[in-house]
Amino acid sequence: MTKQERAMNTRHALIRSAAQAFDQHGYTRAKLAGISAGAGVSTGALHFHFDTKAAVAAAVETEAARILHAVARRVHRRSPCALQAMVDTSHAFAQQLCWDVVVRAGFHLNSRTSHAAETDLLQEWLECVRRYLTRAAKEGTILAGASAEDMTATIIGATIGFEGLARRDREWLSRPTLSSLWRALLPRLATPETLARLEPAGTESALSAAGGSAAPAPGGWEDTAREGAARELPRD
Repeated sequence: MTKQERAMNTRHALIRSAAQAFDQHGYTRAKLAGISAGAGVSTGALHFHFDTKAAVAAAVETEAARILHAVARRVHRRSPCALQAMVDTSHAFAQQLCWDVVVRAGFHLNSRTSHAAETDLLQEWLECVRRYLTRAAKEGTILAGASAEDMTATIIGATIGFEGLARRDREWLSRPTLSSLWRALLPRLATPETLARLEPAGTESALSAAGGSAAPAPGGWEDTAREGAARELPRD
């Protein structure tokens, strides 16, 4: 193993340890000594990679963003239409938030910690939903009287609310819970012909592409992150 590979492995271990510390204790109570110990390295090794706790947190957020971008793009390619892609992406994100402590901690830090972040994941999800609805309107799959802005607000409010509630009860991010949301919303949004083809529980091919058939192996987030070369959620 080269020196560069060892440094990369140490950095990955520190990011995962930091995510676990932030997820368990919150940003304020997480300690650098605990993060370095969790990664099996000295505090000196931690400071070689990160100057401050804020820098560690920023790295966790960046990794979380890369993973979500990669997942969203893979789901987007597999979903048959814009409305199904929106449903599938919401399920894939919920699964990542449940399984992956880096995604969970990074999303929480990004949306609730007061600091200047490289990306705004909440805003990106909002824009992603808007793009899906715009594309669906072009496809002719949305009811004539449906308001895209009203539906965007409803979807964002519900899904972000589920993420917050899931910090105490992970069931809020379960597939059945999210499926119930889409069963309630889709009849108010999709044309009857489109509704008959939609899967509120998500399409298996798209969720499998996102790693949705089983929890990823330990450390698997690193491979997922490397696939996320693009720094944004899917565009048309």
